Amino acid sequence: MKRTLLIFSSIWLFLVATSFVWDYQNAREAREEIALTTARSFFNQIITSRAWNAVHGGVYVPVTGDTQPNQYQDDPLSEIRISKSLKLTKVNPALMTRQLAEISVQRGGIQFHLTSLKPIRPENKPTPREESALKTFENGTREIGQFIVDGQKKSFFYMAPLETEKSCLKCHARQGYKEGDVRGGISVTLPFIAQIPLKRIFIGHVVIGLMGLIGIVICGIQLNKAYEVIRKQSVIDALTGIANRRYFSDQLLTLINSSKREKYPFSIIMGDIDHFKAYNDTYGHIRGDECLRQVAQAIEKTLKRPGDFCARYGGEEFVIVLPYTTRDGACFIAEEIRKNVSDLQIPHEKSTSAEVVTISLGVAEADVIEADSYEKLINQADSAMYSAKEKGRNRVEVFNEAT
Repeated sequence: MKRTLLIFSSIWLFLVATSFVWDYQNAREAREEIALTTARSFFNQIITSRAWNAVHGGVYVPVTGDTQPNQYQDDPLSEIRISKSLKLTKVNPALMTRQLAEISVQRGGIQFHLTSLKPIRPENKPTPREESALKTFENGTREIGQFIVDGQKKSFFYMAPLETEKSCLKCHARQGYKEGDVRGGISVTLPFIAQIPLKRIFIGHVVIGLMGLIGIVICGIQLNKAYEVIRKQSVIDALTGIANRRYFSDQLLTLINSSKREKYPFSIIMGDIDHFKAYNDTYGHIRGDECLRQVAQAIEKTLKRPGDFCARYGGEEFVIVLPYTTRDGACFIAEEIRKNVSDLQIPHEKSTSAEVVTISLGVAEADVIEADSYEKLINQADSAMYSAKEKGRNRVEVFNEAT
């Protein structure tokens, strides 16, 4: 019996192991297909934009500090003077592609690069990876896609050729290109972050190996439900329905590091319900919990931008995170929050600052130059909040290093 069990167990585990390898390989292929499809779609959008420009023979735009006449464009009508204050320059497909690429880089999005083995513009010189791809295109390759790793950064590199069309010969005929020749290419680099769910695949197959098909189906359903509950509990405050302190701490550190790296303003607001202990003592904890929920929802409704969020910091304290926001902008939002909480008109007969529930708020802006810790930023906002309480509550105060 033991020998039979051992044989069947070995066969079963072999099948489970084979299934695991199969699923892992399929996940790898699916990830690559998603990346390839996305990059190919983006490339086609660029080609469509270039085709639109080419159909119109170039597009005239005002000359600005960022858009100067294209010195590599051989066209007597490359510049047109409309008036003393308005001068237009013709933007051809190549210049349009470069400007779109620069905007994409500034926004931290997908990067793309127009290049050639014989570039007219020196900045279009290919990188070693692009040069290798361009040479394969001359041999008939239609596209290249591969995952690349640069330090800790993973991305997906895609490149496809540009064929010489009739409209291109005006500028590129002197380089020896003929219609239909491969004269260059456009590379697309995706900040691809999709990960293969290796852990989930492994756990699933271990459960299959231990409990069999029926057991894994039942356990899989239960584990999936439990995972969703745990995930929500890990980031959502059960009482107020907004983010909890753990989520706030994780996000704050990430956002501060991003603000330092990209040099954008970043502010937070700390808020505390005025005389909340007296409210609980007077109206009871059930009314106190309802008060917390209403205040939390009032704060959350005040925030309009997708990147802003609020969290329950603890007890009756709340914190509001405002990326891309200066101190003045944060003060404006804090004042809106103060007013919206007051407008709830929740009676509070024991309050010395008003006859309704109010909130005191402190504002602090992160220093994107100095490498300060996120604890310091929290302490600054907390200090400003307590300053608001000392000055009478139901008000907004800003942290001032001088004070």
